[in-house]
Amino acid sequence: MKYLGLDLGTRTLGVSISDTTKTIASAYGTIHFEEDDYDKAINKLSTIIEKEPIEKIILGLPKNMNGSIGPRALVTLDFKKKLEETFKIEVEMQDERLSTKEASGYMIKADISRKKRKQKIDSLAANIILQTYLDKRKD
Repeated sequence: MKYLGLDLGTRTLGVSISDTTKTIASAYGTIHFEEDDYDKAINKLSTIIEKEPIEKIILGLPKNMNGSIGPRALVTLDFKKKLEETFKIEVEMQDERLSTKEASGYMIKADISRKKRKQKIDSLAANIILQTYLDKRKD
């Protein structure tokens, strides 16, 4: 069984997946959908979940820098409920503050073009969210 990591945006859903030992996260891809059309995102996600043996979903929670819950976090919590209702899989939240900035920094250091960074940023952010969760479990 594997874990699935997700980074929810307004028009994209970054996806990463763990290995079967739940030690290493790997970027899986990005799901694109019309702005705020989260049902379409879930529909596209279902093809991945049908293909992979997913035990748990780790969803990034975009808290404000002071730790409070803002409008994006509320949307994400609603998305969590939809995931649980649709897939009957446990969904855990992982603080994702600065994950996208961290992903961007990695790609800039690797001298990846702006165009390619834009294509990969969401799945890499999902990868950071999932890897952070996996590393936290080892402590």
